[in-house]
Amino acid sequence: MSPAEQNDIDNHLDENINSRFNNNNDEKLAAFNNDENLAVLDISAADSIDDEILESFYNREKLLKVMMATLEHIDERINHGLTLPYFADIDSEIWQERTKALDIYITDTVEGQELNLEARGKDYATNILSYPSDLPAAIIGLMPTLPLGELVICHAVVVREATEQNKTVAQHISHLLIHGILHLLGFDHELGQAEQDEMESFEIAILAELGLPNPYL
Repeated sequence: MSPAEQNDIDNHLDENINSRFNNNNDEKLAAFNNDENLAVLDISAADSIDDEILESFYNREKLLKVMMATLEHIDERINHGLTLPYFADIDSEIWQERTKALDIYITDTVEGQELNLEARGKDYATNILSYPSDLPAAIIGLMPTLPLGELVICHAVVVREATEQNKTVAQHISHLLIHGILHLLGFDHELGQAEQDEMESFEIAILAELGLPNPYL
């Protein structure tokens, strides 16, 4: 895939996501972006990640829309009986009413390898690491903003995987963001086939709502 072709596809991706939210979610997007909600999505990066990469691939507004789509889908599932493993002790109404906070940190392969070794005992840089908030339910329930935790994304790995899987980088980032948020909620595909199928079904459905293809085909 040439750079021009990838750029065209990424532009189409942005149009799909913008259309999805601009049609009927202007008020929700405004709420996420107003002064009282600036902490909802905090994006930071290692010094080795330049501003061009951040602006091109980790634009806050674009990632915020993917985050919103994920949380909206989960809220709908909660209405039909879904329990969030890491937030099972939080009343569902409190969960749905409170603003959620997410931290994203973009890093390089050197630090990514160090963090993966420390967190999972695996000596290589992986695409995304999830660090749940791990706060007691009694404390979280009193907080005006519910902290989901932190996602660490290794950009070089994401770019490599996107090329290997014949996807655009933007598509792969959208999928990984959804995947990471689900991990922060307590879903874990490594526990067994049933858990993997459940998690993948969420990801496929959320991506479809954003006008993005099934990443497992």
